Amino acid sequence: MTVPSEMKALLLVGDGYTRTPSGSVLEAMEPYLEPGSIAVPTPGPTQVLIKVSLASINPSDVAFIKGQYGQPRAKGQPAGFEGVGTIVASSDEPYPKSLIGKRVAFATGVTNWGSWAEYAVAEAAVCIPLLDTIRDEDGAAMIVNPLTALAMFDIVKQEGEKAFIMTAGASQLCKLLVGLAGEEGFRPIVTMRRDDQIVALKELGAAHVLNERAPDFKTALREVMKAEQPRIFLDAVTGPLGSAIFDAMPKRSRWIIYGRLDPEVTVIREPGQLIFQHKHIEGFWLSEWMRQHRDRRGPAILEAQKRFSDGRWSTDVTAVVPLAEAMARLPAELARPNGKVFIRP
Repeated sequence: MTVPSEMKALLLVGDGYTRTPSGSVLEAMEPYLEPGSIAVPTPGPTQVLIKVSLASINPSDVAFIKGQYGQPRAKGQPAGFEGVGTIVASSDEPYPKSLIGKRVAFATGVTNWGSWAEYAVAEAAVCIPLLDTIRDEDGAAMIVNPLTALAMFDIVKQEGEKAFIMTAGASQLCKLLVGLAGEEGFRPIVTMRRDDQIVALKELGAAHVLNERAPDFKTALREVMKAEQPRIFLDAVTGPLGSAIFDAMPKRSRWIIYGRLDPEVTVIREPGQLIFQHKHIEGFWLSEWMRQHRDRRGPAILEAQKRFSDGRWSTDVTAVVPLAEAMARLPAELARPNGKVFIRP
C-alpha cells in the first residue's frame, strides 16, 4: 500500500516531566495534547511502521501525557503506548520485512512515535502477530494488561499462598487476573469503590470483594486479613488505601506497587513492620519484567492469545472514539466506569 507523507495525531504539549503532579484523572485534553499533522515516521533498523487500526488508553498513558510516568515526554510527538494495526513498512533488516502485511499488537515503548496517530513506529521484536480469532479491541489491549496479569500471577504462585489482595478491582487488569487466579483455585481479595461491581467480580472468581468507601471497610479488611492471611498485595492505587491494607497484612508480606491512581501521600504507618515482621515494599514495571524474563515472554503472549480466542478473557469496551473527536470526548469517556476506551484513527 502507498504510505502518505503526513498523518494526523494527538501530539504532546509538554516536554520531559512535570513539576506539579495532578493525579490520575484526565480532567481535560488541552493542557497535555493537541491535534495536529506530522510527517509519517520512517522506521529505523529493527523497527516497523504500522498503520494503526485501534489504540488503547491505559492509566499509564494518562500518567505519561501528564509528565508523571517513568519515561520523559517528547514535545510534538504522538502519545499512546499500545495498539493494533497492520505493518506496512520496515527497515532493511530481514526479520522486520517478513512481518509486512501482518496484523499485530504492538507497544511503542521508547520510540516516541505513539499509537494515538494514523501511523506508529515500533520495534519489530515487540510486535505480536495476531491470530484471526482475536478482535481488534483485544489486540489493541493485548500487551499492557494481559502480560502484566500473567507476570504478576507468576509472582503470586511463587509465593506459595492461595490468597492475595489487589486494589482497583474493577479495572481491566484486575478482572483478567481475578479470572486467571480463580481458575487455578486461588483466592483473590479485591477492593473497589461501588457495590454494583461486587457480583460481577465474585462471578469472575474473587473470594472477597471489599468496598473501600463502605463505613465498615476497615473492620471487614481486618477480618478478611485474619481469615485469609494474604502475603502478596498488588497495588495500583497507593495513598491511604494502600497504607491501610499493608498495615493490616501478616508477617512476611510483600507490597508490590505498579501504579499510583491516588495522588495523596502514601504513608508507611508502622515502619517497625519492615524490621520485625519482615515486610517488603517493591515496584513492578512490565517493561522491566519483559527484559528480565525473556524466557517467559513468548509463553505469556501465547497464553494471552489463547484466552482471548476461547472467550476466557475479553476486553470490556466503554467507547471507541474517532481520532477527530478525541479532544472533545476522551475525558468524559475515561470517567465512565467498567471498561476500556479506544481511539480509532
